[in-house]
Amino acid sequence: MAPLESESKTEELPVEAVGESAGEAVGESAGEAIGEKGVKSIERVLDIVESLSTRQEGMTLTELAKSIGLPKSTTHRLLSTLVRRGYAARREDGGYQIGLKLIEAVSYYINSLELQTEARQHLARLTVELGLTAHLGVLEGDQVVYIERIDVLSGVKLYSQIGLRMHAYCSSLGKCLLAGLSGEELSQVMGRCAFERFTPNTIVTLAALREEIRLVRRQGYAVDNMEYSQNNRCVGAPIYDYRGETVAAISASGPPAILTEERVPEVAAEVMSKARAISRNLGHGG
Repeated sequence: MAPLESESKTEELPVEAVGESAGEAVGESAGEAIGEKGVKSIERVLDIVESLSTRQEGMTLTELAKSIGLPKSTTHRLLSTLVRRGYAARREDGGYQIGLKLIEAVSYYINSLELQTEARQHLARLTVELGLTAHLGVLEGDQVVYIERIDVLSGVKLYSQIGLRMHAYCSSLGKCLLAGLSGEELSQVMGRCAFERFTPNTIVTLAALREEIRLVRRQGYAVDNMEYSQNNRCVGAPIYDYRGETVAAISASGPPAILTEERVPEVAAEVMSKARAISRNLGHGG
């Protein structure tokens, strides 16, 4: 791909195209409900994206307008919005190509599928080897979203389920994910959090959470020591992608009678081992 530059260099538009109806542009009046014109505009934007995706070397405005059957002025207006939002990019040679924002948006979905696929076998092994319930979660704001769970075959029913959201500050998954943030990012994410006390062990201040996160970074794993439920103890470890960024975390959990304090080091070693294996499969070299 050629290097990208700002959209300041624009291809000259023919004079006769300038007077074309502004109703064909994406930006119709802000308060107007999406009608037939709005639907057509969306379809045209998708036409542009699909056309750009077929040409790795990019397309000029003229080529793109011809490929989708639109006047250059209309194509330019639609492209301008896509470039401004990062879904298309202007090349140094004057052409256009798919923007990084679109690649990023698609990669989130692909990475999520890959993550779950890679993690599932390791979660199953955790459950079998330790006799505990295994989880996979990702961070969304100040909460953890559980995206995978494998239960131990027992009569014990835990509170977690796929799709459940949990406060990050009182879960081992959440602590692992928060430990991947910088100090500034942590302040932004947790600064407005209303720390609620669920048990006597719950962390209830940002200062205490920062101290806990320093511990997580040092030891490489996190413990939810009955901080959300007195019927559950949980040990988690972070998962890294090829960039070395924390993208998820896995955990093993169970009632304190089964996951005793004495077992925490053993469980932590197994959870960290599985987390490292998943990270390697995602391209992490550490």
